[in-house]
Amino acid sequence: MATLQLLDIAKHFGKGVWGVKKLDLEVEDKEFLVLLGPSGCGKTTAMRMIAGLEDVTRGTILLSGRDITDVAPRNRNVSMVFQNYAVWPHMTVYDNIAFSLKLKKMPGAEIKQRVQETADMVKIGGLLGRHPGQLSGGQQQRVAVARALAVKPELFLFDEPLSNLDAKLRVIMRTEMKDIHQKTEATSIFVTHDQSEAMSMADRVVIMKDGGIIQIGTPDDVYSRSTDMFVAGFIGTPPTNFFNVVCSYNDQKIELKHSDFVLPLDSANFAELKEYNGKNLVLGVRAEDIKVVPESKAVFKEKILVIEPQGSHQIVAFNLEGAMYKISVPAEIEMRVGGDIGLDFNMDRLSFFNKETENRILLKSEVSN
Repeated sequence: MATLQLLDIAKHFGKGVWGVKKLDLEVEDKEFLVLLGPSGCGKTTAMRMIAGLEDVTRGTILLSGRDITDVAPRNRNVSMVFQNYAVWPHMTVYDNIAFSLKLKKMPGAEIKQRVQETADMVKIGGLLGRHPGQLSGGQQQRVAVARALAVKPELFLFDEPLSNLDAKLRVIMRTEMKDIHQKTEATSIFVTHDQSEAMSMADRVVIMKDGGIIQIGTPDDVYSRSTDMFVAGFIGTPPTNFFNVVCSYNDQKIELKHSDFVLPLDSANFAELKEYNGKNLVLGVRAEDIKVVPESKAVFKEKILVIEPQGSHQIVAFNLEGAMYKISVPAEIEMRVGGDIGLDFNMDRLSFFNKETENRILLKSEVSN
């Protein structure tokens, strides 16, 4: 299909307000790339610049090597699916999908075939005679996706297309959209603030903050090897638990000292921490990597504050130094609010962050992987 390159892209709205400060990014052919970040991070502004709906303050946009920075939106060969569907209410489903094909003056028989094939792909083949007012929100969104697919553009852009759907339908639609992508192999960029969508759909995730890129990687990269505390705290439900610790190295032993526990570490596997002797660090541990163990084997013990049943598992919360921590516990383990639990860490899944810079401290084992 296509490749996309963003070279030093920026968008300035005036009066010191930057929608995007600096963006350098390459989207590979057939890739499904997700732009993920909190509101105001610049992800939608970046997408609108790619589509031509926002002027570029600085930088260059290349689509398959062609400079489209100043090309009119209609001439970019890019299709965009919006959050609010943007289907025409006075047209039937058929006419909504066929509209752009008619503008291209395609033969009627070819339009009919293309519309039917596309509608069948998004499972609305039996609704072509209806008007949008006769459709559910999910069906209207399928119309919008079909209309974008029908013109077979070089690049697909999706601006939070599932955010107006109910929770159950969102899960169904993101699975179906991933299936459509696998069938069409279309180069696609998907914008969302929903990390579950990003993690389940993306080939690569681009995490943005304050108009710039913080990390680019596979879903596993950003989850298991978060580049800094922002990413580690943003990705994951519940988010990463952070413990303020002091690193101690003596007699060939490394220990992390917290007010509630002391965690000994193997000096060979965690050798990079030796240089932080006597310094403050942040220990990051995912909710599923803090294990409930018998109190006799526990690194520390706490009282259960809240239990959140999730069906397949339960989220258990406790307080430590005035902050709330959450862990994921198998559903079959009996928990009681106010009860004591013994806790231990999965030593293979620990993350360490520089307390001053909040950047990840890389271990040799992570670099080699």
